[in-house]
Amino acid sequence: MSLLTRVISHPTAWLILIIPLVIVSPLGAQITVTDLQSPYSFVNDPLDKGYFISSVNGEAETADNNGFITKLDPNGKLLDLKFIQGGKGDVTLHAPKGMAVVEHVLYVSDLDTLRGFDTTTGKPVLALTIRSPASSQSGLPQTSLSDVTFDGKGHLYCSDQKANTIYRVDLATQTFSVLVTDRALAGPSGLVVHPKSGQIIAVSWDKGKISEVSPEGLVTELFSNGFFSSRFQNLRGVDFDRWGNMYVSDFTTGKVWRMSWDKRFQVIAEFLPSPGDLSIDRANNLILVPYELAHAAEMNGLETPSDGKPKKEKRTLADYGFIPPPPKPAAEGPGGK
Repeated sequence: MSLLTRVISHPTAWLILIIPLVIVSPLGAQITVTDLQSPYSFVNDPLDKGYFISSVNGEAETADNNGFITKLDPNGKLLDLKFIQGGKGDVTLHAPKGMAVVEHVLYVSDLDTLRGFDTTTGKPVLALTIRSPASSQSGLPQTSLSDVTFDGKGHLYCSDQKANTIYRVDLATQTFSVLVTDRALAGPSGLVVHPKSGQIIAVSWDKGKISEVSPEGLVTELFSNGFFSSRFQNLRGVDFDRWGNMYVSDFTTGKVWRMSWDKRFQVIAEFLPSPGDLSIDRANNLILVPYELAHAAEMNGLETPSDGKPKKEKRTLADYGFIPPPPKPAAEGPGGK
């Protein structure tokens, strides 16, 4: 596909021509990265302020050791297309999918292994193979991790879409346990920890619903996708902005939805080519979206909600990402997705 067409919640709409370089608009509100290979996830680094994009580069379930991770600088400029590359040096990386940044380590879900890489050097620092005892006994397929998220309290959570399972990883001991296995998760694809409540939010690939999972493993359906409320098809990514609005990407319908705290739904972008595991850069109010089938990724400014500003304060171009945002608020909840 040679064109990316998006309609975002803003008075204008953009038509971006895909060419093999990084495009930065004059106002810095939109950045497009191309020359990727089946990009899956796009995250920011809260400490070093840069960005990372994972590329599967081949079959999503094949251990071919040719996946790679792209690194951008704090302004979205391409630093290294293959900053971390499977098969190069001592790096093993097959089909990198979801990612999370904790301190100076980039954690990557790669088939049945959670891998960690130094965000500065790209050197591997962790390779934790994850296998569910229940899966091995029941003859279920080998673990295939789809996403990873951090709770801000020393734990990572990883989703296994095929096994309807979420694992908890203790970073201090580098051990894992099964948090929950439940068919109600319906193919948990994207994960995020709610920045205020601490609950785990999981979006479903199989049935397009959204679930909440407690740290104890209790699954509660937040948004169903039944006959009378069929909004979603195959959900891939989920994250929150600094005001508590939730964003989800629907890979099949090509839409990005925003759900406000009072459960209002709004399509903020559509006609997207296979939007993947999106994330939100909360500090800079940016949405980061990879496009698997277009082999590209985009960064766009988000509109500040009306209730996100004092009533008498006028809205500015910063509310749409066209100029630098106001001073950052105090840190709240886990960062780096």
